[in-house]
Amino acid sequence: MKKCLISLLLLLAVACSNFSSIEKHRIGKPGESEMIMPLFTNQVPEELQLLRLKADPLRPRDIKSKLYTTLKSRMLATVLDTANTGVGIVAPQVGISKRLIAVQRFDKDGEPFEFYVNPVIEKYGEEKKWGWEGCLSVPGERDTVLRATQVVITYRDQDSWQIVRDTVRGFTAVIFQHEIDHLNGKLYID
Repeated sequence: MKKCLISLLLLLAVACSNFSSIEKHRIGKPGESEMIMPLFTNQVPEELQLLRLKADPLRPRDIKSKLYTTLKSRMLATVLDTANTGVGIVAPQVGISKRLIAVQRFDKDGEPFEFYVNPVIEKYGEEKKWGWEGCLSVPGERDTVLRATQVVITYRDQDSWQIVRDTVRGFTAVIFQHEIDHLNGKLYID
């Protein structure tokens, strides 16, 4: 009996995700996976408050959920929306305070969008350059930002949960810095 109860509790722990009820509502149902999500901006105080938070890490059980799959699909639809096309997006920009980013990999054939779970910049290269940036969450504005031309990132592999390390250069490195700043509550206008 005790073993059955422990097994049941472990099963429930795996089945339950780390997403809040508000986040679950924002993500929606699997049938809504092609729908764009409303973007949180610095122009709405409540949305800016969420954008300023340090996002929570995703857990293994989160990435095995249908919510996670739907979130990824909807984030991709949002960043590719012709009304507000971008080169990267983070979960907080759509109201989900989790450490998930999508980055267009200009350094890879086909320039695909790829998702990264719990990414961290482990090391910044010494060379820095000024470059123009904009942001889906700061509509109508652009400015120059000083960024490293190379970064070493680590993140969790979605399938194995192993830590992966990648060295990224050029414009793609700038995108990673911009998006990971978001996860730490920082906007490029800071």
